[in-house]
Amino acid sequence: MAFFKKYNGTTNARLVRLERLIWVLIYGGLLSVVLAMFVEKTQAQDAGALYTGGALAVLAGAILIYVRSRMREEN
Repeated sequence: MAFFKKYNGTTNARLVRLERLIWVLIYGGLLSVVLAMFVEKTQAQDAGALYTGGALAVLAGAILIYVRSRMREEN
């Protein structure tokens, strides 16, 4: 009995799209926040928009992780 289960992904196209969207939102949001840190010194108004957009993207990704955890894989 293995400690970690091997996850080969899902064959359901809808769930695959959702999983890809989750990671795009999370990584894109984090990249936006980091970019805002560099822009903040020169253009504070643009940095505020990047912070807000990035934080909302990460939050949406986290919510979608919860939604995905409640979905069942149906073939």
